Amino acid sequence: MSLDFPNIDPVAFSIGPLPIRWYSLAYIAGFLMGWKYCLYLAGLDKERRPNKKDIDDFLPWAILGVILGGRLGYVMFYNPELYWANPIEIPQIWHGGMSFHGGTLGVIAAIIIFAISNKVPILALADKLCCAVPIGLFFGRIANFINGELFGKVSNVPWAMTFPRGGGMPRHPSQLYEALLEGAVLFLILFAFSRVDFFRKSYGFLAGVFLCGYGAFRFIIEYFREPDIQ
Repeated sequence: MSLDFPNIDPVAFSIGPLPIRWYSLAYIAGFLMGWKYCLYLAGLDKERRPNKKDIDDFLPWAILGVILGGRLGYVMFYNPELYWANPIEIPQIWHGGMSFHGGTLGVIAAIIIFAISNKVPILALADKLCCAVPIGLFFGRIANFINGELFGKVSNVPWAMTFPRGGGMPRHPSQLYEALLEGAVLFLILFAFSRVDFFRKSYGFLAGVFLCGYGAFRFIIEYFREPDIQ
């Protein structure tokens, strides 16, 4: 007994011949809502940097760090032989293939370079951004679910689903587990800490909570998630 996969069209809509996918919209939603949330957090500490202008200025750096880091991370960590043999495939991100680990490294590099160049405390900037990251993780995992990818291990739980590419076996909808834990729950934890002046003004504390929380939740979910084929 398993639930039927809803078979949502990965293409949300088309503009002429250009298909707009839910996965692309998830990235856009994550960046826009994360940016607005960081502006809100910056407004709570108007006397300290990063201020709202710093957040505005950093947005393109964040986008570049996530996309370049995420793609290069996927190329290097998951399928290097394929891409070294077909380097023309590397920039074709519309074919899929982004790595959270690579995106994280890309954003860390962007934070360091931007903060040093603009004389912004590195950990203070990291704190603001880490509070917003679960927003992007939430939408990204929902998009993974819509795409029917990154599903879980075979299971007989009542909410198991039969994914089109899952070999006809009911599986954990682990994308939804990740959206819940790495996205919604982690966001609420960070929100609660960010409301306390002492924690919000302790440089690096919120970033540390994010790293510990994400690591713990990802560790748990790996017991339910099907390992990547690579």
